[in-house]
Amino acid sequence: MSLNLSIKGVPENVAERLRARAERNHRSLQGELMAIIERAAADADATPDTKHDVKRDLKPELMRGAAQVPRRPVVSHRQGHVSIEQIAAEHLARYSQPFEGLPRAVDIIRKDRDSR
Repeated sequence: MSLNLSIKGVPENVAERLRARAERNHRSLQGELMAIIERAAADADATPDTKHDVKRDLKPELMRGAAQVPRRPVVSHRQGHVSIEQIAAEHLARYSQPFEGLPRAVDIIRKDRDSR
């Protein structure tokens, strides 16, 4: 069941900044507001134990050699965005074994192209 929310008395400069943000993210104003609310609700639910620590999530064999190259820490400056390292760590946590017996992306694209 969904719920309708309403905010009254939004200053015009705030509304204009929200419209600009929605346009930058290729969303409607309604979609942008929903994304903001979803992120805020997710942040409210998150505890330090549930937030991802990239170094903890990466497998030891992937970390070999990483100490040899000094790297700047990757910081996500915008709320709700993650670094490529965080995405890789989450992917490895979900899919530790490669998928077997599935078609490769290049084969799917080639088949689609050749069918035209």
